[in-house]
Amino acid sequence: MMSPLVSVIIPTYNRCSLAKEAIDSVLAQTFRPFELIVVDDGSTDDTPEMLKSYGKALQIIRQSNLGVGAARNRGIALSTGRYIALLDSDDLWLPQKLGIQVDFFQSRSDRLICQTDEVWIRNGIRVNPGKRHQKPSGMIFEPSLALCLVSPSAVMMDRILFERVGLFNETFPACEDYDLWLRIGCRYPIHLIPDKLVIKRGGHADQLSRLPLLDSYRIQSILDIMNSGHLDAAQNHAAASMLVQKCRIYADGCRKRGRLEEAAYYNNLIERASGGIFKQSLSHDDPADRMEEI
Repeated sequence: MMSPLVSVIIPTYNRCSLAKEAIDSVLAQTFRPFELIVVDDGSTDDTPEMLKSYGKALQIIRQSNLGVGAARNRGIALSTGRYIALLDSDDLWLPQKLGIQVDFFQSRSDRLICQTDEVWIRNGIRVNPGKRHQKPSGMIFEPSLALCLVSPSAVMMDRILFERVGLFNETFPACEDYDLWLRIGCRYPIHLIPDKLVIKRGGHADQLSRLPLLDSYRIQSILDIMNSGHLDAAQNHAAASMLVQKCRIYADGCRKRGRLEEAAYYNNLIERASGGIFKQSLSHDDPADRMEEI
């Protein structure tokens, strides 16, 4: 049997009803062929039974709870399609989503990654994204430093990108997507299809964007990309400027909470970045990694 052109990866953890709706939105796609891989990241609710009810319509991978990055990576490693499409288990696709993105790739052989626009739903109510959340298209590395401008559920990418830039950082409990988009965006254009083909649902209590310390992971990502050797002079200057800004905000938060050691560490990063003498990443022994204390 010919390998599927598109592999769809859904990671999920204890979101039985939401995940079912996400799966149904994939199975309703007008495009064929695709394979659907759902990675159950150690769910303790009714998710395993719900997934079994689909029979051979999807491939189920079950693992211990290792986090969304590890779940996506497991699905990618087991996939066989040329193109990888990610879908978070709380989001939905409109039926034309996969077909429009495949057509986009096939019209130009040099395109490696694209995302669509999306509709935002918060607590069941449609909301309009702010101006700063509007998605750019092309070489978007510099604007992506401030905040994540790529939605995993909206992305389709050629699997060759993972060979070139690596997979999701499994040590990050959140912002693992921000980290990957920086590694891609500094080297390749990330194209935008302006059609709203994804319904992005938020407001529920288990969203990873609600986790504390998000900027500490973004700071680590910026440190890593600065040390990667892939940035040109302008990109490096932009990354250093954003590093200073994020470190200053984070250090202020640590100081207000009495975490003076952490504050001193981030203030030292500010001095190093500002002085252009920068070649260091956070290690597991650094006070910033004591996440339970902040």
